[in-house]
Amino acid sequence: MEEVDKILIHSLRLSGTDIPDEVQSIREFTTELIVEAVVRCLRVINPSVGASLSHILPPGMSARFRIGMSLAQACQDLGYHGEVGYQTFLYSSEPEIRRLLLFLVEKLPRDALEDASQPVGKSTALHRAIAATVKEQLAVPWVPPTCRTPRLQLLQGSCLLKQFQARPLVLPRESGPSVGKLPQERKDYFVQFLPPVSAQLPRPASFAPSLLEHNVADLSAAQDWENEWKSQGLGSRMSPEEYRQWKHQRLQRRLLDQLRQACPQAGPAPQGSTARDLTQLLGTFGAGQERAGALAKGSRFTHTQHLAYKQEVEPATQIQTLPIARTSEQELQERQAAEMEALESELGRLVGQIEELEGQMSTLGLTLTQVEGEVRQRQLGATELEQTLRVKGRTVELLPDAENNMAKLQVVVEGSAQRIIQLAAQWEKHRVPLIQEFRELKALHDSKELESSRRLSEIRELHERIRSAAEEAKRKDDLYKQLLLELESLPKDVSRSAYTQRILEIVSNIRKQKEEITKILSDTKELQKEINSLTGKLDRTFAVTDELVFKDAKRDEAVRKAYKYLAALHESCSQLIQTIEDTGTILREIRDLEEQIESETSKKTLSNLERILGDYRALKQENAALLSRTRET
Repeated sequence: MEEVDKILIHSLRLSGTDIPDEVQSIREFTTELIVEAVVRCLRVINPSVGASLSHILPPGMSARFRIGMSLAQACQDLGYHGEVGYQTFLYSSEPEIRRLLLFLVEKLPRDALEDASQPVGKSTALHRAIAATVKEQLAVPWVPPTCRTPRLQLLQGSCLLKQFQARPLVLPRESGPSVGKLPQERKDYFVQFLPPVSAQLPRPASFAPSLLEHNVADLSAAQDWENEWKSQGLGSRMSPEEYRQWKHQRLQRRLLDQLRQACPQAGPAPQGSTARDLTQLLGTFGAGQERAGALAKGSRFTHTQHLAYKQEVEPATQIQTLPIARTSEQELQERQAAEMEALESELGRLVGQIEELEGQMSTLGLTLTQVEGEVRQRQLGATELEQTLRVKGRTVELLPDAENNMAKLQVVVEGSAQRIIQLAAQWEKHRVPLIQEFRELKALHDSKELESSRRLSEIRELHERIRSAAEEAKRKDDLYKQLLLELESLPKDVSRSAYTQRILEIVSNIRKQKEEITKILSDTKELQKEINSLTGKLDRTFAVTDELVFKDAKRDEAVRKAYKYLAALHESCSQLIQTIEDTGTILREIRDLEEQIESETSKKTLSNLERILGDYRALKQENAALLSRTRET
């Protein structure tokens, strides 16, 4: 049981139970430790049930009884078929507690035990260290600010709190499928002119938040690109660079379409400078080049503003040339205010004129569109009329010699029919192989399409397997590192061969015990068979002897006495055999009673009775105190 208790205590520690190091067996468990172990296991198995139970045993007896009943009911709900009640936890015995704890440990989820026993990676170790620190800080009771020690001031004060404020960062990037190929100029900028990250931030406190936000943004962009490439990019059968260029061109076309729809179709009016500027912007955007002449062609509002600026600069220059004695500061301010009002009124008038002209331009544009549509419709009608007139004119020319012309037309029609038939035959000769070739090419295209689809699905599956294999490799690498750290942290003086030798000794002892048990069972069976055969032989011998002696006893007195002695001897032997059997039964009962006595002794019945009496007295005191309070109220 010692090895079982060690394994059980190790599992309970993994579930979160705080078991002291000096506790090495279930016999040393106290009532408080038993309650804590059961509650921790229930919280891991079923958090909804364990959350409502406290792992700390209260001092009051009535509250203890309620907790014991709640724990017993929770264990029965989990499927524990043994006898369990409040006495199991408050007045425990070693076998019952061992049986209950083994049941709870078997009910623990295996993933939780594996995660707890085999943590992987430095991140998990960091998380556990953080959790331990937080748990330690939560265990410290809250203290008012005026009563805090310097250590509590660090733990419960606000001096270490920092504001999470991120700033945009510029970091060097490498060429990749998610960012594309970087130009050489940007690479030179990254190498020669880009300042370090610490120099890009105004405050050192925003260093960590900025890096975290930048990293999250990069990870999100990479994940979005990977999802888009797997969902749409692979189906387009283009390389990542071609797909990115196609996406950029599509976005550029959409922007051009939106700008063209926003630009109204204007006539050649000189006042329509806004539409002309927008058309010029479209031409510049579509060509992808910045021309210097486009900047010189500004709108009328731009020219007006430029002229006003010139007019404002020229009076200021003239004012500066006047003598200082003739112009005072107040007159200069009044003149500038008057000029500003005049310029603002002029600007408002020009803006009104521009809006009015734009309204007229839009009206004229709509009218021009309608007129152009009518003109196109009339041109189409005129073309049809000209064709009809041409046909009727030729017909009128052929009317004077109608019979000869009809014959000529008939000959032409028959020739045309013969030519059509010949062309149809020639077409049939060419059409059959073309159709056959078309069908073959279509079948080949379909097969290639199916092959490409199959390969595309294989590529996707291969990507999934690569990602899963990479994750598995990373997990195993982290596991290897963690196990390596645990191996280095183990004591060096303990050799593995000692544990192996101990395990082999235990296995050999179990094998020997099993062989001895098998030998004893076989000997018992053989002995039972021998006893049964001797008993049967004895009965048969007695029956034959009794029959023979009984026949002679009728004639001879000595034989009659011998028959009596034979019957008495048989009866005495039967009584002796029965006595031996009763002795064996009594010995077995004695051994059973000794085992029961030992089990009852291990149950600590006397100590439990003393505890029950003490709890009973405490309960009576609590009841008396409650009655006195009730009477006082």
